[in-house]
Amino acid sequence: MTKDQVRVRYAPSPTGYPHIGNIRTALFNWLYARHCGGKFIVRIEDTDQTRRVEGALEAILDSLRWMGLDWDEGPEVGGEYGPYLQSQRLDMYRTYTQQLLENGSAYKCYCTTERLTEMRAEMAARKESMRSYDRHCRDLSDKDRKIQEANLELQGIDPVIRFKSPIEGETTFNDLIRGDITFANSELDDLVLLKSDGYPTYHMANVVDDHFMEITHIMRADEWLSSTPRHVLLYRALGWDLPLFAHLPMILGPDKSKLSKRHGAASLTEYRDRGYLPEAMLNFLALLGWALDGKTDIIDREGLIKHFTIDGISKTAAVFSHEKLDWMNGIYMRRIVEENGIGEFTARALPFLEAGLPLTVRRPLDREYVSRVAPLVYERVKLLSDAPKQAEFFFVDELDYDSHLLLVKGVGKAQAMKALEASKQRLKECTFDAASLEETLRLLADELGFKTGQLFGLLRVAVSGRTAAPPLFQTMEVLGKDRCLKRIDAALKRL
Repeated sequence: MTKDQVRVRYAPSPTGYPHIGNIRTALFNWLYARHCGGKFIVRIEDTDQTRRVEGALEAILDSLRWMGLDWDEGPEVGGEYGPYLQSQRLDMYRTYTQQLLENGSAYKCYCTTERLTEMRAEMAARKESMRSYDRHCRDLSDKDRKIQEANLELQGIDPVIRFKSPIEGETTFNDLIRGDITFANSELDDLVLLKSDGYPTYHMANVVDDHFMEITHIMRADEWLSSTPRHVLLYRALGWDLPLFAHLPMILGPDKSKLSKRHGAASLTEYRDRGYLPEAMLNFLALLGWALDGKTDIIDREGLIKHFTIDGISKTAAVFSHEKLDWMNGIYMRRIVEENGIGEFTARALPFLEAGLPLTVRRPLDREYVSRVAPLVYERVKLLSDAPKQAEFFFVDELDYDSHLLLVKGVGKAQAMKALEASKQRLKECTFDAASLEETLRLLADELGFKTGQLFGLLRVAVSGRTAAPPLFQTMEVLGKDRCLKRIDAALKRL
């Protein structure tokens, strides 16, 4: 098939929340459409009503929006494009299934579930290669077919409709990543096209939709490779031109087995809720099976669109690395501040702070105060979900820490208490900006005969409850005089 415009699609089923491999498929299709100036279409394959998961459709669309993978057409919903839903296109699938019946490429199958179960049990007992169907109804005589139709009418049920796959010969198609691929037709079964409830199977609906949506390139996971000869035969039986196929490499876990939950694989919404940035996830997923030059890791959205081609997709499986994703997320965390200012980090961290700080902290949070805290903690935040832990001491009324932390190296209890009392008196008189605080406390350390590190370490624990915290004087400035003095008093009581 040759078209003036590239048209690709992402066609998930709402049978679960979108996982990493699923969204990687969407991303590759989106990038190719944007690179070529083509169209990216979202189609929800919801014909299997029994396996539909509540909330899955919303999670799919939310994941695409979070990643910025906008689609280009579909039924209008609330002023924007909604996805195509196969459940709203049933008449079309029935029409073309009927066409296959009429041209001899399909037939009605009257076998009951019980018969199929018995057939498979017998095959297993004979140690024969398992097939989903033995073509029992493929060549029924007209007389036998009329008897079956009469029985069905009495029972009030409909037969399924199966595709009449060729038994001999081979089916070959070209894959843009893997080259020519050939399947022996003897390996293919007579797949169901239309179920007894009138709903099409994945295979039938997929082929009909891809044809009428004028899809030029089908990029999908390599698990669908074995379905492709069936689809090729369906295209030919309907007299339609073939699209181009590209089956994407598998994603493996660090141990080189198929990525699964035991590797920590999660839905994309879980990664979002953990605080990963969409920019980092976009970059990371693009490199799972595609490469620019084999050495460049950080490529922003515009760079990916500019350079993404099918030629750059690997034949070999990609390995998912949590360490690389975390590293990449850290880089993009720094970038959003460098390129857009601390206000961007504040805006993104605020929902995580609202959700993650202790319930004793008053909500809604003071946005101006959060914007003063943000510059002090953002370098310690690898994931946005880290923000509550890193910033908690700025918001709580009372600190919870081990009093032994106040006894810094080389300083006894009595010395520590004396230093805290002296610090409290000086701070009452001090202007509470970072520069004045530093000058005052350096002078005090000399007067007390303390090393600056000893006094500053003692005060850091007193005001933050931590031995490692953001810069002391900036922290004290943000906390304010009253809160710092109260915390020093509390530290004295602990000693």
